[in-house]
Amino acid sequence: MNQLGAVRKLLVANRGEIACRVMKTARRLGVPTVAVYSKVDEMAKHVTYADEAFCIGSAAAKDSYLRKDRIIDVALRTGATHIHPGYGFLSENTDFAQDCASNGIKFVGPPASAIRAMGDKIESKVIMEKAGVPLVPGYHGSDQSLETLVEECKKIGFPVLVKAALGGGGKGMKVAQSEDECVDAIQSAQREALSSFGDQRVLLEKYVGQPRHIEVQVLADGHGNILHFYERDCSVQRRHQKIIEEAPAFGITKDFQNQLHKAAIDAARAVGYENAGTVEFLVDADTWEFYFMEMNTRLQVEHPVSESVTGVDLVELQLRVASGEEMPFKQKDVKCDGHAVEVRLYAENPYNDFLPATGDLLRLKVPPETTEFALTDKVRVDSGVRQGDSVTDYYDPMIAKMITKGKDRAEAITSMQKALGELQIADLPNNVGFLQTIMKHEKFLEGDIETNFIPKHEKELFAKAGEAERRHWLPPPPPPPAPPPPPPPLALSPNVA
Repeated sequence: MNQLGAVRKLLVANRGEIACRVMKTARRLGVPTVAVYSKVDEMAKHVTYADEAFCIGSAAAKDSYLRKDRIIDVALRTGATHIHPGYGFLSENTDFAQDCASNGIKFVGPPASAIRAMGDKIESKVIMEKAGVPLVPGYHGSDQSLETLVEECKKIGFPVLVKAALGGGGKGMKVAQSEDECVDAIQSAQREALSSFGDQRVLLEKYVGQPRHIEVQVLADGHGNILHFYERDCSVQRRHQKIIEEAPAFGITKDFQNQLHKAAIDAARAVGYENAGTVEFLVDADTWEFYFMEMNTRLQVEHPVSESVTGVDLVELQLRVASGEEMPFKQKDVKCDGHAVEVRLYAENPYNDFLPATGDLLRLKVPPETTEFALTDKVRVDSGVRQGDSVTDYYDPMIAKMITKGKDRAEAITSMQKALGELQIADLPNNVGFLQTIMKHEKFLEGDIETNFIPKHEKELFAKAGEAERRHWLPPPPPPPAPPPPPPPLALSPNVA
């Protein structure tokens, strides 16, 4: 029975683990689901999770998962009342959110105006400045001439971080350590920004040398309520992309935590936010000052750690809010219980600049007593692939996310160490051994982490990970040869008495 009358049918405009994750909750709530897929994904896991599935194009994302027109056409033909974008692809596309509204389809996410405002790092900083949310000292003005940008770098003081106004994932991001490097850093960031996002505007920020990346999960309904679901520490990154996340942030005071939560709610309110979002902050580990970085106007990859410590299904809340409901509880009802850790399992080669790997996943065996796409106090694995599936170069090479929980950080990490040891992935280069090494590193165990953790400890991390990593790349051993058949019984000669 459908528990969400207004959500008569849900189309999930995504693939992989996030599509499966959304469909799992929709199924529990009795909401029929529609999957879309590319030709290469015809037999993909998310297709089997849905009640209906439609091909929307060839393998390349630009010809399928980024085709707004085809996705909306499927929604209209199937009678889908709501579209959940997941993360990536069209999840932060202003035009897509607007097109959904124009066609009478509810976009499960914020209004297009909030996506537009937060998607532009320059505009978002102007809004946050007016709302009193702390900003990194820097420049986000409209004068983008090289002369002005160089002068502003000098005013800020080196080192300076040059960032693309749009996009993310580390693209269009350069550090100028001195005035001599300033022009090259600006022009390089501009070229990359133009190539990746079609917009060469940049902003300048004071470079924080040992920052922690701490973000706050928020969710707002259409009745004026905005709640936080505590914070996550996502400081352990490679190439500006997170690989380990945990909740709550370790080693911060209650007063500091309250300041973060208030700033995040102020940020969401300043843009008229609705549904799930994440406000990201840069924390100076030396001074404990924090600064607004950006707001991701969608569900995050790392949302399961927040679900683990709060006991709240964030996708269910997203769907309830999108159906017009008021949130069923108040801030005082949202409790943080224990500690959770998530790792991202990638098909990649950590020894070759984390180069993505492709091929057949001949073996994928998760730890015993694992739960998939649901709240648990044991091991949770969210994966969009199955044993025997292929990892291609068309999409992100993430194999799965694995989440563990404990009464405290030490117990959660111990559980993760055990789970990584029990996990079996074979015949594809992967980062399992590398993650195991991080989980055992003295500084990580102490909570002495920041965004430069991997390059800072690169020598010992890679040296110690080597043998463990290679074990996870080996194909499964062949089955033992079958024993020879027993010899036929000896026939008795008829002449023997």
